[in-house]
Amino acid sequence: MVSVATLGSHCALQVLKGAKDEGLKTILVSEKKRERLYKRFSFIDEVIPVDSFEEVLDKKCVSILERNDAVLIPHGTLIAQMSTRQIESITTPVFGNKWILRWESDRKLKEQLMKESDLNVPQSVPNPKKIKRLVIAKRHGAAGGKGYFLASSEKDYLKKRNILVKQGLIKGDQDLYIQEYVMGVLAYLQYFYSPLNETLEFFGVDKRHESDIEGLARIPAQQQLGMDYISSFNVIGNSSMVLRESLLDEVYQIGERFVKASKRLVKPGMNGPFCIEGVYDQDGKFWSFEFSARIVAGTNIYMEGSPYSTLLYDTPMSMGRRIAREIKLASKSKKIEKITT
Repeated sequence: MVSVATLGSHCALQVLKGAKDEGLKTILVSEKKRERLYKRFSFIDEVIPVDSFEEVLDKKCVSILERNDAVLIPHGTLIAQMSTRQIESITTPVFGNKWILRWESDRKLKEQLMKESDLNVPQSVPNPKKIKRLVIAKRHGAAGGKGYFLASSEKDYLKKRNILVKQGLIKGDQDLYIQEYVMGVLAYLQYFYSPLNETLEFFGVDKRHESDIEGLARIPAQQQLGMDYISSFNVIGNSSMVLRESLLDEVYQIGERFVKASKRLVKPGMNGPFCIEGVYDQDGKFWSFEFSARIVAGTNIYMEGSPYSTLLYDTPMSMGRRIAREIKLASKSKKIEKITT
């Protein structure tokens, strides 16, 4: 019987609990420093201790996964700690499309796919000299918001960029992507696309809590002006949201257009879980500034299901369990190659 494996971080607990709920064997590739945490949970059948996650490429780890007929579930830590070349060289079957993770990590490719999906994308700014209004500068890859900053002019941008260079977070402008900042309500739309039955499911929506930009909002403006400080957008946690029902039809259309565009640009397309990340402005218009082409940590708040997965399933359905159910169905119908790369 096929088993489910993932790296010990990000949303590993949800993924493996969901797999166990579906009756599958669970395997965790864990850094030795985190073994103590994961050994607390009985639904984890086997732990492969490693010094670094890059060892998922080593023969010893590969042979264990191979022996267990494992499917590896990618998440943000995989992208953050391994290069695109390393990810694409993984020989263990990867759930979803490992090739699209390159498009997630590269800001220009990311923007291209979002525009091909006919999403409303905030305007990118080609260089600091072109900054005419408030912008946000972002690092490439799954940085979790760390090292992001706001700037309202070229001078402001250069000052903050130089601080990040001194901190060793970036080497220079080539490590940053500049995008016009859209104000509104942040919303992170969670989806699952099944290539087995060619259906899109809207699974939930969350809001992210970022430090220390949220703490800065509690400081009076007079004191803020006197601070020589770069606020950060480092994600600390997530909370649940429910959208106005009148917005849901557009939510499904956004997901469907993204799936359709990804099939054209990055074969075999966007299979499995993904997230379209953006903001609703004062007119209720959704602006998409990011996508994540795999399970996101915001799904952790719905381990017993979300208000939207409850509409689709009669049993508590987390994203982790939905992944496991797809794997189990593909295994029984001998179609694992249709859901993995």
